Amino acid sequence: MIPASRRIWGLVYRHICLYRRSWPRLLELGYWPTLELLIWGFTAEFVARPQQNSGIALGAALIGGVLLWELALRVQMGVTISFLEEIWSRNLGHIFVSPLRPGELVMALLVVSAMRALVGLTPAVALAAFLYDFNLFSLGMALLLLIAALFLMGWWMALGVVALLFRYGASAEALAWTLAFGVTPIACVFYPVRILPAWLQPIALALPAAHIFSGMRGLLLERHIRWAEIAASFGLNAVWTVLAIMVFAAQFRAARRNGSLISIGE
Repeated sequence: MIPASRRIWGLVYRHICLYRRSWPRLLELGYWPTLELLIWGFTAEFVARPQQNSGIALGAALIGGVLLWELALRVQMGVTISFLEEIWSRNLGHIFVSPLRPGELVMALLVVSAMRALVGLTPAVALAAFLYDFNLFSLGMALLLLIAALFLMGWWMALGVVALLFRYGASAEALAWTLAFGVTPIACVFYPVRILPAWLQPIALALPAAHIFSGMRGLLLERHIRWAEIAASFGLNAVWTVLAIMVFAAQFRAARRNGSLISIGE
């Protein structure tokens, strides 16, 4: 009879092999502690510095950052979770033997993600108004531009994740939950770009989020619209969207050639 210790070790070894053969799973082990340290470390450094603005205005900027960044996260995850649901239900092969084109699938996923994001964020916006006396709509018409820029960013990040799922299959599933969160430290949601180390600032400025949240802080702290920041966010979104579409199309063609469209998720 096999000893209990060997049976236990057999199951433990199975999970060790899973991590050894999958770099996304291995990366995830130290991902969240490092991410939390970076986000709150930079935020603490920003708050600790002398501020020209009142504590109330600074608190409003932090709450506004939470709500708007959560919108981008919900948009990205809305696309990737909807795509993963097709994988989990083994429906992906059926979709691609139908007349549905890849672009039509993407458009459907984008619509679903928009619906999920707006419905999911509504309770948080209401609670922010009730508990913290923060009205997100006080940002005025500029709020629509910020939301549009965040939708675009969430969508091109989602296309990148779906492309990775085509490339690595279900082993890259963890990226659906972690990619957008991983951008948070350099998205400058809660603090300006100048808080980051000098070598990290150009990377942050290459992302639309840093400009979007700079525009938000301009509205909340300085009461004026930073049009240059908003324009920069849309310009960068256009560049990243083109790149994401190119990567998505390349990985889709590769998956169709090697037959993984049918076998993905098996």
